[in-house]
Amino acid sequence: MQSGFARTGKWFASEHFGIEPDLIAMAKSLGGGMPIAAVTGRAEIMDAPGVGSLGGTFCGHPLSCAAALAVIETIEKENLLNRSIGIGRRFEDRARVWQKKYPLVGEVRGLGGMCAMELVRDAVTREPADAETKQIARFCYEHGLITITAGTFNNVIRILVPLIVTDEQFDEGLAIIEAALASVTEPKHAALSHA
Repeated sequence: MQSGFARTGKWFASEHFGIEPDLIAMAKSLGGGMPIAAVTGRAEIMDAPGVGSLGGTFCGHPLSCAAALAVIETIEKENLLNRSIGIGRRFEDRARVWQKKYPLVGEVRGLGGMCAMELVRDAVTREPADAETKQIARFCYEHGLITITAGTFNNVIRILVPLIVTDEQFDEGLAIIEAALASVTEPKHAALSHA
């Protein structure tokens, strides 16, 4: 769901890899905040169940369907596929600088505007920095930025900003993340230098 509808710089993430899925499930970004879900697929699969067998809680609501049409029109009109790619590049450029400056920043990854930064205590062992990730998320929250943490070890900060974010807003968010990284890592460096 999260990788669909322009989030990665393509309508669907599968397009990056030349995959033609049998089925695609859609929701969240499809409705622009309105509750909607959809499943599309090859005719032989979609036509196989009996009449009324396909459905869901958020399917077919007229207002949500109108919102979904407006979302599609907006993505096309405002060229949000390219905007997503630009957001991803902007994050990656900034995160690569953090990676050099803060050993805590491990892998930086993403497709378009769906980005992530893995935090590790040691670059060689890749020991997850779960406690530090919580500290960074808390710092961000206290400074007006809601972040998403994820990963098997809760040591990944995800970047999933709205594609209509302004450059100024995005830079402000990135500055808060950088300040959070500094607040967690620099006291350790200072303590080591005095030892």
